[in-house]
Amino acid sequence: QLQLVESGGGLVQPGGSLRLSCVASGFSLDSYAVGWFRQAPGKEREGVSCIRSSDGSTVYANSVKGRFVISRDNNKNTMYLQMNSLETEDTAVYYCAANVDCVGPPHTWSHPRIHWGQGTQVTVSS
Repeated sequence: QLQLVESGGGLVQPGGSLRLSCVASGFSLDSYAVGWFRQAPGKEREGVSCIRSSDGSTVYANSVKGRFVISRDNNKNTMYLQMNSLETEDTAVYYCAANVDCVGPPHTWSHPRIHWGQGTQVTVSS
């Protein structure tokens, strides 16, 4: 059974950092393009970052470029999202995903055959 389980969310002050983790089971993460999405209250889910399966290159949404870093540890079958210089606008539920269409811009990454985690809440507030 394919499963993705996120952890690492929480409450952090503006300017702070968090690292999200996503452990996969039932399949190998390196078999897919993987990524992180987020959904803020009242907004649609949006792509944040992804790793291409072809060459391991990474892509970031403009809103997080230079602040977030996506990575993957194939030995642990785990992916990460290091989030630095957090802003109140980063407040959202964050989802990890496998089988992402990590080719074009972030709004094209999602499709019906994605495998989703359950989400973890990140709140940036003073």
